[in-house]
Amino acid sequence: MRTVPLAEARDLPLWRRPVTLLFLMAFAMPIAFATWSALLNNFVIEVAGFTGVEIGWLHTVREIPGFLAVGVIAVIIFMREQVLGLVSLLMLGAATAVTAWFPSLGGLLAVTMISSIGFHYYETVNQSLQLQWIDKDRAPQVLGWLLSVASAAALLSYGLLVVTWRAFELSYNLVYLVSGGITVAIAVVCLFAYPQFEAPAPQVKRMVLRRRYWLYYALQFMSGARRQIFTVFAAFMMVERFGFEVHEVTALFLINFVANIIFAPIMGRAVGRFGERAALVFEYAGLTLVFLLYGGIYAFGWGVVLAATLYVVDHMFFALAFAMKTYFQKIADPGDIAPTAAVAFTINHIAAVFLPALLGYLWVTAPGAVFGLAAGMAVTSLGLALMIPRHPAPGHETVFAGRLPTPAE
Repeated sequence: MRTVPLAEARDLPLWRRPVTLLFLMAFAMPIAFATWSALLNNFVIEVAGFTGVEIGWLHTVREIPGFLAVGVIAVIIFMREQVLGLVSLLMLGAATAVTAWFPSLGGLLAVTMISSIGFHYYETVNQSLQLQWIDKDRAPQVLGWLLSVASAAALLSYGLLVVTWRAFELSYNLVYLVSGGITVAIAVVCLFAYPQFEAPAPQVKRMVLRRRYWLYYALQFMSGARRQIFTVFAAFMMVERFGFEVHEVTALFLINFVANIIFAPIMGRAVGRFGERAALVFEYAGLTLVFLLYGGIYAFGWGVVLAATLYVVDHMFFALAFAMKTYFQKIADPGDIAPTAAVAFTINHIAAVFLPALLGYLWVTAPGAVFGLAAGMAVTSLGLALMIPRHPAPGHETVFAGRLPTPAE
């Protein structure tokens, strides 16, 4: 496979350009991962007999590769980022395909670990490639469109589940095999159909921790801790408390992704116009209210309609998280993008390794307290977001930094 400098890639046919590859990868990943997520809670409850304790342990194991994402730095010494990203995507698809073959706690922990290595290494490399291959001026808009495409892929997967699950009496095994197989097929095509794109700035192939990136690290840590509560317990609540079946959970996810298809490009334009600080402040203020209302569902017995509405709104707020990526892109040295993406992913998953298991025990006694903790995390994130300057740049990473950016920055 030949190497093509990024500046020369614009001369390639549209379907072979770097941004097209990013769109294909963005489409392929959710086909496996979204299907796995849509079926997971029903599969583990109906087939494996999980309670909140087991689901907490499953998600703790799932997040261990995210905590070890810093290992990407060692791998890219020997393997190009583009190849690593596609191999990781292939791993995710293959592990998803065989999930139903292991309907026990031990089996699910093992296959989840494999799929999680693929998912987290793919996400780490994908973030790095996005920030290297997309111009700063276009990044918010393009990232919004990438999110929209990913949502469309998830919508396709979920829509087919809603329409066919009961009508054709599908099995977990068949759905997992098909969805994982499609992701594997796309990854293999991308491996051989595209040249290796060479960004102009060589990436540092060692761990990078810089004091001036401290706010980005703090935002990543809080994002990872807060997201775990939503990812693990919000959908689990819909099944455990309100008795949602597969097609109902899938329909809820479907609504989420319809909203993202519509609003993600709009969010991208908003971040480009109003800046990362305004976008993240809006996100965290909204999430604080959402998590408080989640807690109210348990404290005051509020019903399923409110819970489902909050789930959709919650998911939409999380879509604004790409503003953290563009914030880092603006303050980073070009060669720091790959190693910092790996370090940031590890920081993002520090709390994720122990929170799901720990909160699984809290869940069985006081579910509302879990969402109260999440609201506190959202408030902390809001305080951090207020420290982002209106125009971040190297040397002007926080509102406390002394140097103001020049017009060129």
